[in-house]
Amino acid sequence: MAGINPARVCALVLAGGMGSRMGGIDKGLQLLKGQALAWHCVERLRAQAGGAPGLVAINANRNSETYEGWGIPVWGDALPGFAGPLAGFHTGLQHCAAVAKEAGEMQSFEYLLTVACDTPRFPLDLLQRLSDALGNAQADIAVACAPEKAADGGVTLRAQPVFCLMRTNLDYSLNAFLEAGGRKVDAWTAQHQTVTVAFDQSHDDPQAFFNANTLTELAQLNSDSRHA
Repeated sequence: MAGINPARVCALVLAGGMGSRMGGIDKGLQLLKGQALAWHCVERLRAQAGGAPGLVAINANRNSETYEGWGIPVWGDALPGFAGPLAGFHTGLQHCAAVAKEAGEMQSFEYLLTVACDTPRFPLDLLQRLSDALGNAQADIAVACAPEKAADGGVTLRAQPVFCLMRTNLDYSLNAFLEAGGRKVDAWTAQHQTVTVAFDQSHDDPQAFFNANTLTELAQLNSDSRHA
């Protein structure tokens, strides 16, 4: 993976949102094929090609006891008021810094991988391809892109900004951005050297980044026999 050891990667499942488009329920705990959406993401991270991340954790602001019952770390937002995906990034980077301080440099995580809890079909080679791109470009952040139907009927590539791999030394930059009132992922990543990674090859699942934002979309996933 372009010199990036997956053991030096901390992966964080972002499940800290309000779930407003699902009526305010905890999206990560909604069931897909009998298992919670966030748990599907945990299993998919552990099954990543080229090796699983060194640590898999969940960013959640509700039902912490339920998530903790899965035997993995659960980290709530340091910022109040369900501040969005960047609050999850901030949480992950803070905890990576804490692990480094407690365990020493040889045990620290140099990279943070983030995935959304409502997108349980993300590629099994997500970490490998983001790592390759980030390492080859010597970039700070690698962001996934996926094909999407355009208004004219064609297909365009759209960034999936919450599916990204970033260097954990960006924690100071993100702190400053959030303290200044910034909340948009794209606006923050634009401040750094960022490489995009297209998941549009012939072997790629065109629905890999389909996200269940609503109960209707979750029902659609449940009815799709392709999802294991």
